[in-house]
Amino acid sequence: MKRFRRHGQETHRDRLKQELYQFAKTVEHGFPHQPSALGYSPNLQLLAIGTRSGAIKLYGAPGVEFMGLHDENAAVTQIHFLPHQGELITLLDDNSLHMWTLRAHQGLSELLEVGRFTLTGPPGAPPSVTRVTAVLAHSSGELLFLGTEGGHVFVVEVPGFRELEERNISVEAVQQRVPEDYMGRRNLECVEALQENPLNPHQILIGYSRGLMLTWDLDTNCSRHHFLGTQQLESVWWTPDGQQILSSHSDGSYCQWTLNDEDRQAEPDKHEMPYGTFPCKAISKIMQLSTKQGPPFLIFSGGMPRASYGDRHCISVIHSKTHVALDFTSRIIDYFATTSGAQGKGEPSALVVLVEEELVVVDLETEGWPVIQTPYLAPLHCSAITCSHHVSNIPLKLWERIRAAGQHQSAHYSRKPWPVKGGQNLAPDAPQRDLLLTGHEDGTVRFWDASGVCLYPLYKLSTAGVFHADADTTDNMNHGAEGEWPPFRKVGCFDPYSDDPRLGIQKIHLCKYSGYLAVAGTAGQIVVLELNDEPAEQLVEGTLADLLQGQEGFRWKGHTRLEVREEAVAFPAGFQPFALVQCQPPAVVTSLALHSEWKLVAFGTSHGFGLYDYQQKNTVLVRCTLNPSDQLALEGPLSRVKSIKKSLRQSFRRIRRSRVSVRKHHVGNAAKLQEINARLEAEALQEMELAPVQRKIEARSSDDSFTGLVRTLYFADSFLSDGSHNSPSLWAGTNGGSVFAYTLRLPPSDRRMEDPITAYPAKEIQLMHRAPVVGIVVLDGRGAPLPEPLEVAHDLARSPDMHNAHHLLVISEEQFKMFTLPKVSSKLKLKLTALDGSRVRKVGVASFGSSRVEDYSESGLVVLTNQGDLHVISLPSLKMQVRYPCVRREDVSGIASCVFTKYGQGFYLISPSEFERFSLSARWLVEPRCLVELPPTPSSSASKPLPRAQPDGAAVQHRNFRRDRENCEENVSPRVMEHALLNDEKVLQEIQRSLEGDQTSYLEHHSKSKPGGGKLITNGE
Repeated sequence: MKRFRRHGQETHRDRLKQELYQFAKTVEHGFPHQPSALGYSPNLQLLAIGTRSGAIKLYGAPGVEFMGLHDENAAVTQIHFLPHQGELITLLDDNSLHMWTLRAHQGLSELLEVGRFTLTGPPGAPPSVTRVTAVLAHSSGELLFLGTEGGHVFVVEVPGFRELEERNISVEAVQQRVPEDYMGRRNLECVEALQENPLNPHQILIGYSRGLMLTWDLDTNCSRHHFLGTQQLESVWWTPDGQQILSSHSDGSYCQWTLNDEDRQAEPDKHEMPYGTFPCKAISKIMQLSTKQGPPFLIFSGGMPRASYGDRHCISVIHSKTHVALDFTSRIIDYFATTSGAQGKGEPSALVVLVEEELVVVDLETEGWPVIQTPYLAPLHCSAITCSHHVSNIPLKLWERIRAAGQHQSAHYSRKPWPVKGGQNLAPDAPQRDLLLTGHEDGTVRFWDASGVCLYPLYKLSTAGVFHADADTTDNMNHGAEGEWPPFRKVGCFDPYSDDPRLGIQKIHLCKYSGYLAVAGTAGQIVVLELNDEPAEQLVEGTLADLLQGQEGFRWKGHTRLEVREEAVAFPAGFQPFALVQCQPPAVVTSLALHSEWKLVAFGTSHGFGLYDYQQKNTVLVRCTLNPSDQLALEGPLSRVKSIKKSLRQSFRRIRRSRVSVRKHHVGNAAKLQEINARLEAEALQEMELAPVQRKIEARSSDDSFTGLVRTLYFADSFLSDGSHNSPSLWAGTNGGSVFAYTLRLPPSDRRMEDPITAYPAKEIQLMHRAPVVGIVVLDGRGAPLPEPLEVAHDLARSPDMHNAHHLLVISEEQFKMFTLPKVSSKLKLKLTALDGSRVRKVGVASFGSSRVEDYSESGLVVLTNQGDLHVISLPSLKMQVRYPCVRREDVSGIASCVFTKYGQGFYLISPSEFERFSLSARWLVEPRCLVELPPTPSSSASKPLPRAQPDGAAVQHRNFRRDRENCEENVSPRVMEHALLNDEKVLQEIQRSLEGDQTSYLEHHSKSKPGGGKLITNGE
């Protein structure tokens, strides 16, 4: 009937879909990948981070976040906020300047790009003449000073990006005032630094790479003071009292110069080498922060002895008699200091350091200078993420216990509030408490508060203490000993090196009702933990599970298993291990399921699966799923090259067999032959997982590698033997399309510790197309998925319907198939692969609530395919509801890392350090909603416009400046202005008004072309 429906007629189901489903990428959690620039506004109290991919992110108070993306795929090299305004300037490595503004729209602020500009030199000039190396945003908010590689300083008016050529400072004008004996045969080289006099906005300081520094008077357009440095200049700092200038140099020294009546100073007042006379690395940046009482803070980066500590990334902080070299584990990008007063005034309060892998904030007010824990920008990848697990709607009691355990771990952090607190978070409070658990390569599990916009760290669990790992506990290289010089102190938590890769966490399962946690690792270890509010010392008993069951002729060639400690181990408050299962062979655990009501944990590897009773601490069931041809499953992860060779060999053998069979059947059509060969070659590549495009459903050969690998495990209380008696059961799905079902017989509760649990084979299903089984779900008599263990007991779910027939849903990579229980006869089928060549990579069950009717919701399957598309499939009818593109199909790691929530949201890694959060639900949406109010402009001399020379006929030929519009570029050429008209002041004023009006209309048009919302430019989508 659908094709006979009149155009424009909307069915009830279509309207309901709009109320249930709505796709949006909402927020990025974690630390920006490959940061390249840092900026800070003391007035707005916002920090900005730019990345190598051209993204720019603004952060204020927790929950205040903005993101923008430059159209150019170029790295952001500098970020500068315009004083007392809501604008900022970014410089990219393609030499383009961009202006961004924070503009209010419908009660929320949004980040918009409103203009761009590129310096253009005279015809025939080399690119170095206009290659920008230093930027100064003048305190008037009207001028930009751009220092270039050629030594020139260009003056540009903002927001119109109009070059004021009469105010430019040429390198020739500077050289005329410098002594000839100082100049010699060398030039001044590039402009390394630009600074404004803190007390006089009409003076700026220009520092050249060769070492020359000079103050330039903007009123008279001439230089005042010359500081004739001899070492290559790295950075400058003008002290707040305006009397002294600090310069840092490439030889690891810094100099102090005093402003006096002398025109030229050949020697500094003070020349210091902080770390000795041996060759040192450059001091790349220096600052001196004054205090009301006592000596100032001296802060500089670099300067370490080159031979001994040239590989360290350090920032030194010196105050009075305290000297500390903050030692970071990754390269320093930039840093700034915050103050306790408003608008950058007052006592120094915190040092904010952006390094390549994290953001570190040091409290300068508290004794010992402790680190302040970041409420956002957490380095998720402090150890590489290996898996993730999401738990929705955490009970308050469990939440408080986890938080309390985490607070014990964060006792070494400063208690000072977060110093970056600009903007207002207008997002509503989170309706529930959500946990995101990430497993890491070093054997840790980290608990994150994923309820709102900020992904906040709650607690860290380490499993390494259970084992004798290959760790060197005496490695204190980064911790400074008493009397050591330089006085190193390690800061930050980024540590990419794993003591033993076998510790890596591969699967996590947390029961939010009982507090039991199961984690499984790379070396076949499964650890069961329970939450304890007090520290405890206990022995962890290990049980060996032989998945090969004594089969002969197999030899494991992979890594060895981890050795369990035989003595009691002291564990802090939090999750403490009490039981351990070790698989043999020690292969990677590929699936895990925990049933806390029955006190059972099921685990699977590439060799088989097992069932463990963690109350009696014994193995209930072990089943080998190996096919005799699964030799690759026995070789372990170190034989990847052999597996690729074997895959290629098998694929080309099939191609040859196919060609022979084609000849035997006398297929004469050359086009058909080419089509078949192309399809088979594509199949060979797909088996190597080098291409994401998939074939249609076909029966797979039973000799494919890893057919015994267990992909999914599922507990269910359903009907297996007959339709009138339900019983506990365990279901397992493999890579070869097999499903195994076991009936479990549990003793009564009063005999639970005495009588063993028994498991009996009940059903076995072999899918004809042999596609990997990625999910198993049992639906009750109402067609709803069975509730989680203990969910009904806590009155958080309706009891399952045990009167009507249950159904089994088997989800393979290529289709969804519904079976009746207990007969296991096929009832429904949905072939996903036959539609567009997609394969199921991730699947989850979610509840979608209506955005219009409060008490209406539907359950559905959420599916992510290898094409990066999200599908929602209805239950129990197995009908496709919606489809949205989400992840790039080339992003294999992003697809593999995806995890779904119970309420239609999800997370996936867009980089090693960032999760992208998305939502499929029209009701549940977590996104930034924030407002930044601009502070009033201070009525000081700094805010007054600078006097400008009146343009005359010869001086008004401004250079071309470029502004981007919607996919077009408008060049304002000076050829439009005739020389005769330039002598008429009225004509000049009319031209100026037209240019400003053109810029205003451009800004209005640009803002209207963007959609409204709290985060406007996101992810380049």
